[in-house]
Amino acid sequence: MASVPAVLTSEWTKIRTVSSTTWTLICAFAVTVAMSAALCAVMNSQFDGLSDAERATFDPTFISFSGMILGQLAMVVFGVLVVGTEYSSGMIRTSLAAVPQRATFLFSKMLVAGVLALVVGLVTSFVSFFLGQALLGDHGIGIGIGEDNVLRAVFGAGLYMGLIAVFSMGVAAMLRSSMLSLGILMPFFFLVSQILSAVPGAKSVARYFPDQAGSKIMQVVPDAMNSDPAPYGPWAGLLIMVAWVAAAVLGGFLVLKKRDA
Repeated sequence: MASVPAVLTSEWTKIRTVSSTTWTLICAFAVTVAMSAALCAVMNSQFDGLSDAERATFDPTFISFSGMILGQLAMVVFGVLVVGTEYSSGMIRTSLAAVPQRATFLFSKMLVAGVLALVVGLVTSFVSFFLGQALLGDHGIGIGIGEDNVLRAVFGAGLYMGLIAVFSMGVAAMLRSSMLSLGILMPFFFLVSQILSAVPGAKSVARYFPDQAGSKIMQVVPDAMNSDPAPYGPWAGLLIMVAWVAAAVLGGFLVLKKRDA
């Protein structure tokens, strides 16, 4: 019977020695920070062209995380690769032979990868925030990390990225295929969720998707940038996202438990 510390060490070794997972985390950081910085600079130069409603709900903190729409896709890739590579390479048989306790195997993998994703997410959110405020110029002045709800939003942005990665791990464990998981998750987060959130008849459903609900934690100003009001606050939105993550993780475990490798 493999001990939990030994399994955790093994999973850490797997992640840090595979270049693809390392590069996806680097991309998550770089893409989010770069896109957020660029959009903050553009917003600073185009601020006078905003409508009155957009100015009234302008959120300097939230705009600092505008690159998250692309950065989260890199986190999706990371989460999928952590689990999906086991199946595509055939290593799942060796892994389960070494760790026959399937719950220990899967949850140790998710714990190690989830903590790593959270650390990268927090570094990304703090760098994006401070760089974004600097590039917003006069429109970011006075928005310090100690202002009301700002620290919550910055920590929430990092937590959001970590949860996206864990959600993707759960989906990959259910589907047992990297290609199939990416083929579903990438369009869902990048296209389907965004499109449905703009369709009048589908808004009431789309606001309960994990990305739409979870992103509320990053807002300091309610209904930031004149967005549609949601029937829940930042913490309730995060709980909705956590529920999605828990369901994906549970589904992944049940599939791993009941099906042969």
